[in-house]
Amino acid sequence: MASLPDWTLVRSFLACLREGSLSGAARATRLTQPTIGRHVAELEATLGTALFTRSPSGLVPTPAAEALRGHAEAMEAALGALVRTAEASADDTRIAGPVRIAASEIVGVEVLPPILAGLRARHPHIVFELSLSNRADDLLRRDADVAVRMFRPSQDGLVARRVGTLGLGLYAHRDHLARFGVPDSLEALPRHHLIGFDRDDRSARAVVSGRVALAREDFAFRCDADLAQLAAVRAGLGIGVVQHAIAAGEPDLVPVLPGALPLALECWVVAHEDQRERPIVRATIDALAEGLARHAAKGAGARV
Repeated sequence: MASLPDWTLVRSFLACLREGSLSGAARATRLTQPTIGRHVAELEATLGTALFTRSPSGLVPTPAAEALRGHAEAMEAALGALVRTAEASADDTRIAGPVRIAASEIVGVEVLPPILAGLRARHPHIVFELSLSNRADDLLRRDADVAVRMFRPSQDGLVARRVGTLGLGLYAHRDHLARFGVPDSLEALPRHHLIGFDRDDRSARAVVSGRVALAREDFAFRCDADLAQLAAVRAGLGIGVVQHAIAAGEPDLVPVLPGALPLALECWVVAHEDQRERPIVRATIDALAEGLARHAAKGAGARV
């Protein structure tokens, strides 16, 4: 019978499965590429089977690797549960120490700082770790303690609190509209300077674009970073999609074709069910829920 593999080897194996290359796995785990390669080779030797084949496009999992995926992910989830249980058993009655929050770039930069400042005022010993990404960090893998998401998570073991709806619409700087004019219909949009996606056609702004039959070539400013798109709208580069609540605080941003392209995203605060009763996590959830609800209310009047 093969000896049980070290968890470090399984972790590197999972990273290769998810990233599709040694370099991607190294970035995801913060290890070096040679280290990942050694881990995979050692795991293959331990198990007595090949797990990947090399191809010009990266690593291709063998049937054996695919058969092991579920078991490896179960190990990952079990280890996460062990850590959460240990932390929950510790003496953490004080609201102090680190709490890791995952959020999108826009929410993390434009919305969360004043909310976190208010939480810090009440609990000065709290330490914030903010993970900014538009991907859905998996709380089950301990990527974060609390997450702000624009969808309700479906994984077992997570608890979610719906805090409101974030409406979005088309906006432009008033100087841009004064110079280039205002479109009189959705069909006229391609004749104007538009801000949109570059390569990521899954973003919220890409969804908007799909509703009005816009292609990448129709955009005069292309970028997959939401923060850069917002900065471009503020700078007067063109017409783009902005949260109503953000635009409400900026008098130079003017709605374009208000009501013609309604789009709303539900906002949820999410945590693992094993963590929600930790005082620091509970205080963070409450503060985020209250602050995000206020933020959503700012833009409620603009949604028509």
